Amino acid sequence: MNWTQPIEINTVRRLSIGVCDTQSIVVEGLRSCLAGSGLFTLGESARTLEEAARVVITTSPRIVILDKALGGPSVLDWVTRMTQAAPTTFCVVWGASMTESEALRYLKAGAKGIIRKSAELSALLSCLETVADGCTWMEDSLFREGAHGQRESRLELTPREQQVLELVEQGLRNKEIARELGIRPGTVKIHLKHIFEKTGVRGRYGLALSGLREKASPHMTVV
Repeated sequence: MNWTQPIEINTVRRLSIGVCDTQSIVVEGLRSCLAGSGLFTLGESARTLEEAARVVITTSPRIVILDKALGGPSVLDWVTRMTQAAPTTFCVVWGASMTESEALRYLKAGAKGIIRKSAELSALLSCLETVADGCTWMEDSLFREGAHGQRESRLELTPREQQVLELVEQGLRNKEIARELGIRPGTVKIHLKHIFEKTGVRGRYGLALSGLREKASPHMTVV
C-alpha cells in the first residue's frame, strides 16, 4: 500500500429514517432503496403505532414513515400527538391508495409528507429530502382538478368575506368570529352563505380543507 496516498473517508452523515409498516417485504425494499440513496439510512422499524412511538422517542429519527393502513383515525391521532411530543422528527404518511381529503387531513394533523406506495423512487427521495429540510411535500396528482377553480373563486370574495373565511379555516365558530370581527353572529352566517356560493365549497369542513390545500400548494413537488 502507498501510505503517502490520502485515504478518502465519507464524512457525510446519513439521516435516519424510521418506518412503521406491517409488511416486512415493504420495509426491506425501503431499506434497500435508502441504502443506495447516499443520503438516508433506515433505522429501526415498527409494526404498530405503539412501537413507532418508542422508536421516535428513543432514537429520534429525522423522519418517520407511517402506513395509513394502520388505521385512519389512529394514525391521525398519532401524528398529532407525536408532532407535539417530538417536534424534531417529521412524519410522512404513505399508503397503497390516497385520496385528496385523506391527504389533507394528515397534513392538518401535522404530517409533513404524503406519498403513495406506487410512487417512483425518485418521488420518494424527493419527498424525504424536502421533508428533511422541514418543508411540506405532497404529490400534485393527489389534488383534484377543481382546485384551480376554487383558487380563482376566492379572488371574488370581499375583504370581509376573506376575513371570515380565514377565521373559519382556523377553526373558529360563528360566535367566536363575530366577537373577533365585532359583528353579529347573524352577519357571519350571511357572509358564509356568500362564501359558499362564490367558492362552490359546501360546509365549514370543506372550507377548512380547501384552505389547507392553498397553504400546502407552494411547497408541493409535482411528479
